[in-house]
Amino acid sequence: MLKFDPLSAFSCHVSESNPGPRRDDGRNMFGKANEEHKVARVIRVYQAVSLAVAGFALLWTVIFFLKGHTLLAFAEFFPVAAGLVCFALVSAGRLDLFLIVAQASFLVFVIGFCLMFDVPQNGAPRVTHLFLPVLGMVGYLNHLRRPSRLQLLVIAASIVTFVVLHAADLRLPFAQPIPPELHRIGVWLNPAAAALIFCGAVYALQQRLSAPRGVARDLVAALRHGDLSLAYQPQVNQAGEIIGAEALLRWQHPSKGQIPPSTFIPAAEEVGLMPLVGNFVLEQALQTLARWQADPLRAHLTLSVNVSASQFNEGDFEATLRELLERYKIDPTRLRLELTESVLIAGLDPVAEKMAALTATGLSFSLDDFGTGFSSLAYLRRLPVSELKIDRSFVATVAENDRDAALVRSIRAIATDLGLETVAEGVETPAQLAFLEAAGCRVFQGYLFGRPMPLADFESAILAPKARPIAAPERPSPRRATG
Repeated sequence: MLKFDPLSAFSCHVSESNPGPRRDDGRNMFGKANEEHKVARVIRVYQAVSLAVAGFALLWTVIFFLKGHTLLAFAEFFPVAAGLVCFALVSAGRLDLFLIVAQASFLVFVIGFCLMFDVPQNGAPRVTHLFLPVLGMVGYLNHLRRPSRLQLLVIAASIVTFVVLHAADLRLPFAQPIPPELHRIGVWLNPAAAALIFCGAVYALQQRLSAPRGVARDLVAALRHGDLSLAYQPQVNQAGEIIGAEALLRWQHPSKGQIPPSTFIPAAEEVGLMPLVGNFVLEQALQTLARWQADPLRAHLTLSVNVSASQFNEGDFEATLRELLERYKIDPTRLRLELTESVLIAGLDPVAEKMAALTATGLSFSLDDFGTGFSSLAYLRRLPVSELKIDRSFVATVAENDRDAALVRSIRAIATDLGLETVAEGVETPAQLAFLEAAGCRVFQGYLFGRPMPLADFESAILAPKARPIAAPERPSPRRATG
């Protein structure tokens, strides 16, 4: 009869895409098994809830049918079908689509049920619409997880519909009110259920908002106390010689141990700390480059630094970077900034202009995770990049998967035609390396040549005759990135 849909009461930060192979940069390599366990657990919960909703609705369908309320029975069959569809979507890993379908179907069901069956009668109000504010709050939780206009539409529709159904005695001309004996039960049951779900949604919202802030507070303390440092992963040429490195942020918490970037980077993004964290990384990287520049054995090395979209799109990013370059007096050609497609959230033209201005100083840009976005080829026409990083998800299977092999060859051909260098990320086996060399790749990065390591270990590795392989284990970094 009058029910709530607990499907929408859950909101989890999961991705529809495969987590992919381990990431040498630490953005996914730490806690990968834990993340996969969380996703599997969420899927099981969603599957169980979907079946529970479908089963509960089916029970009422049978009861209404046996009591001769055929139309009510048909109405109750709608959430049965929706629950089964949601179960299929969850089982297929379509979690984002599942959430939208669950919310939309529940919204449609509530509106239809209120207009057709749950109408005010005998001085008692309708009550099914009490679930609509909860639906709006759940929509907001999902919007925080992944902002979308569709979620905003669900939120607005839920709130507006609640106000209208509460204030006006709207009903269809051919409405068939719920039998009084069942309506009396719903008058008590629905408000209690709605209040319970509302409390759960408030708790979920509080957890959703407070967790990043807690991590962010610790992150600010880490910046102040020197608990953040950089690790360096070698980049090598075809001869196995180290020609540079990628600088990767690490956080050694004094009591919790090493905090994975997959935990603190999203939290920093959410509370607006990435420009501060990014400036720390840039300053540490430039200190390292200044150190190398003073050493004839290391002066040739380049250093790649990941720059987040929020940091790059800050109004003072260009001025800050120029000031750092002037302060440490380094050769700008030795610094490479790695950007992803997300940086274009500010628009292609302003991003291209800022990149062109920085390129004029001698800096170079690398397009990270190339091939995984939607419009990367179009961006190459406008953005002054000098390097493409072939995403590790392609490299992982080039020796076994013909399609991935063809994609890598195509990326290399595009780079050659445009005069761009390529860096193959995630190289872990000799078979992968052999294929990449045959495809024309000349720069490599991955566990086959070395894991991310403290600065002192990286500088020692440079003195080795060749870097093929130098799989030194990553261990907790010292407090200062410059060793």
